[in-house]
Amino acid sequence: MARMENIIQVEQLVKKFGPLIAVDGISFEVRKGEVFGILGPNGAGKTTALECIEGIQEPTSGRTVILGLDTHRDGAKVKQRIGVQLQASAYFDYLTLAEILDLFGRIYTRHVPPRELLAKVGLEEKAKTTVGKLSGGQKQRFSIAATLVNDPEVVFLDEPTTGLDPQARRNLWELVQQIHHEGRTVVLTTHYMEEAEALCERIAIMDRGRIVALDTSMNLIHRLPTPYRVKVKSSRALPIDQMAALPAVQHVSGNGDGHVYTLDVSDSASAVPALLTWGKQQGVAFEHLEVRPATLEDVFLALTGKQLRD
Repeated sequence: MARMENIIQVEQLVKKFGPLIAVDGISFEVRKGEVFGILGPNGAGKTTALECIEGIQEPTSGRTVILGLDTHRDGAKVKQRIGVQLQASAYFDYLTLAEILDLFGRIYTRHVPPRELLAKVGLEEKAKTTVGKLSGGQKQRFSIAATLVNDPEVVFLDEPTTGLDPQARRNLWELVQQIHHEGRTVVLTTHYMEEAEALCERIAIMDRGRIVALDTSMNLIHRLPTPYRVKVKSSRALPIDQMAALPAVQHVSGNGDGHVYTLDVSDSASAVPALLTWGKQQGVAFEHLEVRPATLEDVFLALTGKQLRD
């Protein structure tokens, strides 16, 4: 099913805090029904950009449009149609989960019954519990329930799995996928590369306030000059210069003592057969061979020259 309609338009968005430029002239569109990710280290400007788009912060310049409405000129109308999950949320200490959701629902012209929301996020049995008695993963699921209280068309999730253990993180991924399958457009920020790869149809890589690349994860990886890495362990030391001359091999590194070598290659389908043929000609037995595609971290390193920062 084609989904070409743009639900969100961001045009030359800038946000300054005194001399600090937190968001530096970014532009992009989010299509109807997609999960769109903004990937980058802490301090990249992801949250500030999101808050400007949502209407929480006033941009220094630029324009943001959601569902055909200017985020700031038509802010009240926009807020009725979107759901926002912030990095940190504070709730009433002495109200139960059902009472909090009922209170939040009264803010909107359209709202979902609390029990239905709690069932959606697997917390129906916690309806009469306070937030303080929830685990970390349960608190994050409840924050998403609160995000859905007005049955939003667009959902914004700001680093929804930060601080969660692997199991709780996977549970949140399943919940995000469920929200998406219900027909909602989802925009999320993250600094977890595997999260962006697992959830997002397109990814904007952001660093120092700018978008340095935007595409599907596969397309971003295939833009690299060496999108594959071949690792081999041989029975003896090998001449690196000869391996580097093989078809599609761009670079070879290795530990001569351990007889382990890594080949950065542009085309694994060409490089691997050539390597095996060459090894046979040299009388070399390869004890181990693996082919690994490049990752979003490799893309980020190529674009920025540094690893993602936690």
